Amino acid sequence: MKFLETRSGRVPLPAFFPDATYASVRAAPFDDVYAAGLFGLEMNAYHLMTKPGAKLIKSLGGLHGFTGYRGTILTDSGGFQLYSLIRENPDYGEIRDGEIIFRPDRRERMVFTPEKCITAQFQYGSDIMMALDLCTHPDDSPELQRRSVELTVRWGARCKAEFEKLCRGRADRPLLLGIVQGGGDPELRRECADRLEEIGFDGYGFGGWPLDSDGAIRLDVLKMAADAMPDNKLKYAMGLGKPEEIARCVELGYRLFDCVIPTREARHGRLYAFRPGMDTPEGVRGEAFYRYIYALDAEYCRDGRPVDETCDCALCKNHSRAYLNHLLKMGDPHALRLSTAHNLRFYGRLMELLRDGEA
Repeated sequence: MKFLETRSGRVPLPAFFPDATYASVRAAPFDDVYAAGLFGLEMNAYHLMTKPGAKLIKSLGGLHGFTGYRGTILTDSGGFQLYSLIRENPDYGEIRDGEIIFRPDRRERMVFTPEKCITAQFQYGSDIMMALDLCTHPDDSPELQRRSVELTVRWGARCKAEFEKLCRGRADRPLLLGIVQGGGDPELRRECADRLEEIGFDGYGFGGWPLDSDGAIRLDVLKMAADAMPDNKLKYAMGLGKPEEIARCVELGYRLFDCVIPTREARHGRLYAFRPGMDTPEGVRGEAFYRYIYALDAEYCRDGRPVDETCDCALCKNHSRAYLNHLLKMGDPHALRLSTAHNLRFYGRLMELLRDGEA
C-alpha cells in the first residue's frame, strides 16, 4: 500500500501523524507540520469531549473548521486513555460488557459506549475514525486477554453499525479502523483480526501495550499482530514512535504511526540528528542511524554549526546550535517552536527515506 486516500487528501505511506491530543501540536503551528512534510494529525476523541466538547466543535465546522488545519485528521476512540486511568485507579470507573463507566470525581459520571464514540467522531468530522476497543497489557492473564477480544469484537460490530447508519446519504465517507487485541497470544490475535474482518473495516490498528515491563519494544507481539491483519488493508502501529521502532515496524508491514515523542523530546531540548551518511534509505534500515543533540549542554554554547547539517528545517537553515542553546537558557518560547519544527522535520525526512527505500 503506497497511499491512503482520505477525504482531506492523499497520504503517502508509510506516514507519521504527530499527536495533537487537544487539537493542537504543542509549540508548533500547523504551518510547521506542513513544512515538515507530514500529512496528518492524531487527535483524541475522549479528551476533545471534555475540552472543548463535541457539540461546540461540530457547530464550528468540525475539527477542520475549528482548527483551520487542512491535512488529514485521525481521531483515536479514547478507549486507551479510559482503560489506563481505570487500571491505575479502579475508583475512576469500571469496564462493563456494554459500556465504560468513567468517574474522575464524585461529581462527574461519563458513560462511554461504542455508539457515542462513533457519534462524537462524526461531530468532529474526522477523516479516519477508530472503533472502541478494550486494551490490555501483554502481562495480563489469559482470561483478561479473552475478555478483551470478546468486547473488542462486540464493540467493533456496534461501532460499524453506528458508522454505517451515520454514513447514509453521505458521498464523502470517512475511514473506520478496527483494533486487533489479543495480548501475546498469536491465536487470539488471529481470531480477533479474522472476526473484525468479517465485520469489515478499512484498516486495523495494533491494540495493547507494545512495550514490556522494562520499556523495551515487543517486536514479537507487534509482528504477530501485523501477521494477523489482512495484507490488503492499512496496518497502524498506534502510539509507537521512536525512529528506530518505526523503521523496524515498517519491515513488519505497518504503514501508519503516531506518537508524542518528537514534540515532547523537543520541549526538553533533545533534538534528533542523522549520523553522517545515514540519511539514506539504506541507512535508516540499519542500527543507530541517528543521535540526540542535547541542546542545553555547555558544549554547544559556542558551536556555530546547525543542529543537523543535512536538515532543511527553519532552525537548521537559519540558526546555530549556540543560538538555540542561548534561547533555551533564556526560556524564550521561540526555542520550543524551532526545536519542535526540527524534530517534526526529522520525522518527515525519516518517512521520505522509508518510502524511497520501497520505491
